[in-house]
Amino acid sequence: MCGIVGYVGERSAERVVIDGLRRLEYRGYDSAGVALVHEGTLVGDKKAGKLANLVKALDETPLPETTTGIGHTRWATHGPPTDGNAHPHLGTERRVGVVHNGIIENFAHLRGELEAEGVTMSSDTDTEVAAHLLEREVRGGATLTQAMQAVCRRLEGAFTLVAVDAEDADRVVAARRNSPLVVGVGQGENFLASDVAAFIEHTRDALELGQDQVVTITAEGVEVTDFDGVAVEPTAFHVDWDLSAAEKDGFDWFMRKEIFEQPRAIADSLLGRHDEAGRLQLDELRMSVEDLRSVDKIIITACGTAFYAGLVAKYAIEHWTRIPCEVELAHEFRYRDPILTRDTLVVAISQSGETADTLMAIRHAREQHSKVLAICNTNGATIPRESDAVIYTHAGPEIGVASTKGFMTQLIACYLLGLYLAQVRGTKYAEEIRDVVEELAQMPDRVATMLERCDEVYELARELEDAGSVLFLGRHAGFPVALEGALKLKELAYIHAEGFAAGELKHGPIALIEKDLPVFCVIPPRGRDFLHDKMLSGIQEVRARGARTIVVVEEGDDTVVPYADTIIRIPVSSTLLQPLAAVVPLQLFACELATVKGHDVDQPRNLAKSVTVE
Repeated sequence: MCGIVGYVGERSAERVVIDGLRRLEYRGYDSAGVALVHEGTLVGDKKAGKLANLVKALDETPLPETTTGIGHTRWATHGPPTDGNAHPHLGTERRVGVVHNGIIENFAHLRGELEAEGVTMSSDTDTEVAAHLLEREVRGGATLTQAMQAVCRRLEGAFTLVAVDAEDADRVVAARRNSPLVVGVGQGENFLASDVAAFIEHTRDALELGQDQVVTITAEGVEVTDFDGVAVEPTAFHVDWDLSAAEKDGFDWFMRKEIFEQPRAIADSLLGRHDEAGRLQLDELRMSVEDLRSVDKIIITACGTAFYAGLVAKYAIEHWTRIPCEVELAHEFRYRDPILTRDTLVVAISQSGETADTLMAIRHAREQHSKVLAICNTNGATIPRESDAVIYTHAGPEIGVASTKGFMTQLIACYLLGLYLAQVRGTKYAEEIRDVVEELAQMPDRVATMLERCDEVYELARELEDAGSVLFLGRHAGFPVALEGALKLKELAYIHAEGFAAGELKHGPIALIEKDLPVFCVIPPRGRDFLHDKMLSGIQEVRARGARTIVVVEEGDDTVVPYADTIIRIPVSSTLLQPLAAVVPLQLFACELATVKGHDVDQPRNLAKSVTVE
């Protein structure tokens, strides 16, 4: 959450910062602001609400042209989203301006210290403490870089800080601990941002920062140190997607565009993962065959949509490898004192690679000497850097807050992991693995087929515009699909939606069934007849009580026709891979229902793209 941009160069700093913040809007926010260095003073503005509010204010009262500045989109933690609590925050003498992502956990103690010195706080935020502390240091003769190093040594928590000094117009200084920050390296200009999307228009050369590091950018160069001032050599990388990948390309929403990008995303996720014989080769895994063969338990940890991908993975991994597999919500993981050994493999799934709960979970696992493997979409993010191994999903940028192609490619990565474990441990014959790999290669076409049928799903969404509640039922690998379908409606349409294992109906949820209640039912393939028949029984139970049954079922299966009010056909797939096709109409339905309700699909209320605080 929160977007941060910093710039030093020859361009208009205001334009670069505002454009960068606009590309970071997908992260979720509730206020925005900028601070620019101009002739020994700080100038700027900040407004609660959307970035458009800030842009309107700047249009009405233009700021002077400058070439150094910082900007921020805030997601409230300390204090409500007001103009006063928006970032940037300034020191008492308005010499230092700061923007901040994260939480300073010891801010109350530091605030008390400052107030005892006579400092008057003008906001409810923890961030303002950092502004006053930095200003105190530079007033005492420290450079802004030295001030940042000294202040960060006193701070506790997870944070990214970016600061400017009115009396030092040539530099922007930043620091990070457990919160995302990346450097964009240009010609005669340099950038700081929460995400490369902010500066991708200007450069695709970037530097990744490690934990507890301070970076100083000027127009001429970049310097990185640790919090003690010791020089550090940052790792350079090249961003392999361009600005057009972050534009809507004719779609009304980024999310809808990303749903339609899923065939390509699946293909990209599979690219180079196997040879012509179907034998898997995960070169980036960085974990030896011996280590993988010694694994006696797998724990998948994730949050939200990634957690549901993990639930699907459990079915596949246990079936293919016969290794016990647990799936844990990352924010509960370390607090329940899990049983971890050197032979436990902890798999952390995070689209951004910066999810705070998941990061804390893998750190706990590493403290217990367990092996950690990350499944992530973001090269150079913290979670893959701190893991023993990584499988990158190669989904490309996902701008919509509600994950779609991120979820799809996480499923692909989980399947690849399960098959690779089966390969190195010998629990599946090579021919069996090849058959699954060949079916995975067919999934882009099957997903494309579902997208070609989008109009019938859109029509259903328009019919159900006034629905106040929707239920989703599934069995086996269809159960996580039901959970994901319900989550998408909660995120986007703001209506009550629940996903249930169909077998649980008689144990309580059937009390929710009433006349005309829409119930989506994900039907297992006919190859699993015992699951298929039990799911049919569940459909009959809810329909007998007046529910409107919307059945997601494979092509050619007409056994559901007598019990379905609406049928959504999906391509025939094996049971474990069916979620790749079955989830698509649920994504389309949620996107369209939110659209007809007039909601902002890309930036749902109260949500952030990446949750970087616990």
